[in-house]
Amino acid sequence: MYDAPGLSVLKAQESVPKDIDIARAASMKPITQVVEQIGVPADVLEVYGKYKAKLPFDYINSLHDKPDGKLILVTAITPTKAGEGKTTTSVGLADGLCVLGKKAISTLREPSLGPVFGMKGGAAGGGYAQVVPMDDINLHFTGDFHAIGAAHNLLSAMVDNHIYWNKEPHLDSRRITWGRVVDMNDRALREITCGLGGPGNGYTRTDNFQITVASEVMAIFCLAKDLEDLEKRLSKIVVGESKGGKGKKAVTAGDLNAQGAMTALLKDALQPNLVQTLENNVSMIHGGPFANIAHGCNSMIATKASLKLADYVVTEAGFGADLGAEKFLNIKCRKGGLTPSAVVVVATVRALKLHGGLDAKHLQDGEDTAAVEAGMPNLIRHLENIALFGLPSIVAINKFPTDTQAEVEVIERLAAEYGAKCVLSDHFLNGGQGAVELAQAVVDLTDDSTGENFEFLYPDGMGLEDKVRTIAQKIYRASDIAVSPEAALQFKKIERGGHAHFPVCMAKTQYSFAADPKNAPIGGAPSGHILPVREVKLSAGAEFVVCMTGEIMTMPGLPKVPASENMGVGEDGYIYGLF
Repeated sequence: MYDAPGLSVLKAQESVPKDIDIARAASMKPITQVVEQIGVPADVLEVYGKYKAKLPFDYINSLHDKPDGKLILVTAITPTKAGEGKTTTSVGLADGLCVLGKKAISTLREPSLGPVFGMKGGAAGGGYAQVVPMDDINLHFTGDFHAIGAAHNLLSAMVDNHIYWNKEPHLDSRRITWGRVVDMNDRALREITCGLGGPGNGYTRTDNFQITVASEVMAIFCLAKDLEDLEKRLSKIVVGESKGGKGKKAVTAGDLNAQGAMTALLKDALQPNLVQTLENNVSMIHGGPFANIAHGCNSMIATKASLKLADYVVTEAGFGADLGAEKFLNIKCRKGGLTPSAVVVVATVRALKLHGGLDAKHLQDGEDTAAVEAGMPNLIRHLENIALFGLPSIVAINKFPTDTQAEVEVIERLAAEYGAKCVLSDHFLNGGQGAVELAQAVVDLTDDSTGENFEFLYPDGMGLEDKVRTIAQKIYRASDIAVSPEAALQFKKIERGGHAHFPVCMAKTQYSFAADPKNAPIGGAPSGHILPVREVKLSAGAEFVVCMTGEIMTMPGLPKVPASENMGVGEDGYIYGLF
């Protein structure tokens, strides 16, 4: 299915080529052939070249009466520099299920250009568990993110145009809450001044940029059930307040008649994307909100379409289970009526060592079972949190060549003492064959899981501040929350506006259960800390409330040496540097 030169020699050395070299050596099939294995006729696709396609709404709607497959959520321990490998595990697990003869689809998020050119590089899996064409997926793909950015910025332009022409309802230029976006890490755009250069350029005011994946349009895009629902949600976006003392009111995109044009820009993008794994199995990749800022899940449309097309759907939620999984379960499942059959928590020996206090400089120093054991409370904490939702879980140990048997046995022993099953998975090196044991364990787990014990962490009717406190105390193990005076007023204002029933979307650092890793252990399982809530934002179209904690930012910056410095196009015309 793929033919990497010298593969047997490389495996004997317990090393593999670079991800991009493996992807380039893949024997891809035309996407029209790949989809036949899940029963999708080639002639219904809207193809984007030879290896990418979109699944049209007409065909998705025709699947309505088909039964749903089983939904498998892949999450992970708290992220570290060593890497955990959620996407790689998701792809490997889906391929492993296919090796077992199951009809399975991996349903994933699209990468953002910001992290691709920043710290992460590519984000399409790794080793022999990847989705391809990797170059396209990591860069422009089918243009979805560009469409989302254009729709967001169209509304931004219409806001300033509305102010310029002094149209009803009269927007207060001091209270505009709708900024602009770009799908790039650019710290210089966090705070800007626009309208400079005289009256012809509008009114001078401060503004800001977010990264596209933090846009409410992205969140709406990923929660909408169809085009009609998309337009309805877009119309509810709050862009600012009107002038007029006590008579002031929230002004929405609908008040500016922007939702129709925004929907037109998003019409094609809203159709899910179909690609393939290295083993020519189907993967659906669509949408991609950040998990430390937004809700961190692929689109509702892609997930539901996949459930109609496959017996097993493997999906992921961003960062650790305290962020991505919590939001997947409390927000996405709540809004979409989804019930996962099982949760896979990914861990690595290397990451657990860092959680145990080992300096990253010593990761290559050899066996250290004490560090692994010291880091295990982080994994156990995430397993405990999944159990709060009434869901069965399994630990996938994403194997690295440097792992020793003794280190793996520490994880297995301590997880067993908690009551969790561990499976060592070698998908990075061996693709689907390396994940067969994990796949079989997931099949066995879901055979016994009906989903009847699944429950949300809090009810719709709970107050917003109490919802935040519930997450902080039950998931982060904080002793309490500290709500700033500004955030307290925002909570009351949002509840007065009739949005108290919305779920909350926590914007928090991904590197710790605490909100500020500088003042709390970055790894491990800290408890008893105070979670500061400094700002609260209403996402009326997405139908959730974003709570900003600590120093989390909606526009990241590039690192000192960004991945983009090592990227380019070689003489052969191929891109290099994407992992």
